[in-house]
Amino acid sequence: MNPFQEVKLAIKYLGLLLFTIATSFCSFAQENNDDDIDDLLDELFFNDQQFLDELIESDLSYSFLYTSASYNNNTYFSGRDSGTDQFNLIPQVSYYHSSGFNASISGIYYQNFAPSWDFTSLSLGYFNTLGKKKNINYNLGYTKFFYTDGFDGFTNSFDINVGVRNKKRSLGTTVAASYLFGSDASYQLVSSSFVNLTLKRTQNFALRIQPRINFIVAKQNITINRVVTVLGRRVLRTFNFDVFDLLNTQVNIPISLTVKSWDFELGYNINLPNSLPNETNLQATSFFNFSVGYLFNLSK
Repeated sequence: MNPFQEVKLAIKYLGLLLFTIATSFCSFAQENNDDDIDDLLDELFFNDQQFLDELIESDLSYSFLYTSASYNNNTYFSGRDSGTDQFNLIPQVSYYHSSGFNASISGIYYQNFAPSWDFTSLSLGYFNTLGKKKNINYNLGYTKFFYTDGFDGFTNSFDINVGVRNKKRSLGTTVAASYLFGSDASYQLVSSSFVNLTLKRTQNFALRIQPRINFIVAKQNITINRVVTVLGRRVLRTFNFDVFDLLNTQVNIPISLTVKSWDFELGYNINLPNSLPNETNLQATSFFNFSVGYLFNLSK
């Protein structure tokens, strides 16, 4: 296996763990008292982390598609520098219904990999809230992955996300757990906490900054080559073992603009990867992200 193939395989094993969270249905809401679905849509902040449970809390019937495309100007896996500078694109189309049912199709495109289109994912989920104040929400989901190059390490994922936020929806935390399996298996936990700062808001316009910190913990297989003494001779031996540890801490500082049904986000991200037993001198990495989304109301 040449070095380029090794990098690509590493991204599949580590980067895919984060993709399941990046495209999952975590949500945080803001209070609203709108009586009409069109007014509600105008008030929404259309971001994957916010808009879904805001609709649910309204007790209105809804059915809509949310389309988005995300661009990252560099690619890292669990915050680690792969040695290959390349951007990636993540398009996504999601469907949401007031019953709690949601579905999504997504994928990822890498600039310098061959094939560039790495995989397509199909997800099904159920979303709802708990408590009289509806300040706790959850989503149960299943995702199927279809790889362009036939990779079969992780082809399925079971996910559960639980979110808690304050009454004003200005602070919140989500804990997301995923179990990935195929010919190999792994699991991960991601804790994500945010502060929501509204800079300006009118009926059809919203400008916000939502700093967020994510902690990514996952199971990872480690391979270490060490020189050991056997029967008085020094020989090189390979040791394999599994660890469940913090892989990366990520700080995300996005500024979001919503104009009617359009949503734009520009963000700066800092990765602080945690060294595993066979890693040394890991450096902090950073990248910019830009996304655009649009919501189609199917309830009219």
